[in-house]
Amino acid sequence: MNIVTGVVDWFAQPEQWAGPSGIPARFAEHVHYSVLALLIAGAIAVPIGLVTGHTGRGGFLAITLANIARALPTIGVLTLVVLGMGLGLAPVLAALVALAVPPILVNTYEGVRGTDPQLKDAAQGMGMRGGDVLFRLELPIALPLILLGLRTAAIQVVSTATIAAYVGIGGLGRFIVDGQSRRTIEMIVGGALLVVLLALAVTALFALLRHMVVARGLRRRPAPAT
Repeated sequence: MNIVTGVVDWFAQPEQWAGPSGIPARFAEHVHYSVLALLIAGAIAVPIGLVTGHTGRGGFLAITLANIARALPTIGVLTLVVLGMGLGLAPVLAALVALAVPPILVNTYEGVRGTDPQLKDAAQGMGMRGGDVLFRLELPIALPLILLGLRTAAIQVVSTATIAAYVGIGGLGRFIVDGQSRRTIEMIVGGALLVVLLALAVTALFALLRHMVVARGLRRRPAPAT
């Protein structure tokens, strides 16, 4: 029996679709961890990126710290947090948030800072000040890059959330970890395939969101490397 047939048979088994260890339950767990981590990262990174990008103060420090965080190995962060906090959801979220913050912060900052100065002058000439310029001009212009940062972070989080299984938490990574311990290649490949499909679904979701909320003239705006 080749690997493709084995994986198909693994998906076809009724027990894979029922109970707390079934694909639907593991899928829900994986999405829960991923969404929670992305929301926390967004709540941290977007305001910092907006403020530093708008004021021009603290941007270098914020981007430097974001790039340092980007260089940290997620599994290493998870190990350190587990040693300090013990097993549970908190160490997983800490590692995933550390992974998600940099692309969101960098893209938000660059999006706001990249607003044409002439547009800012025109807005101020129309009586806009401070927050009005930020939320009525800079934020809409920066929105494509902010969504790009969120999409990049979401894909990285979804792909990396498999680490939750290594500290006794569920999610799709459970199939990979259990498959390794049982030496069942069909389970490992099946779990990996589910993670890939979820990442593709996230990509499609953000493409749809971009189409819905970003003005047509801004959709082709070039993006910085993330």
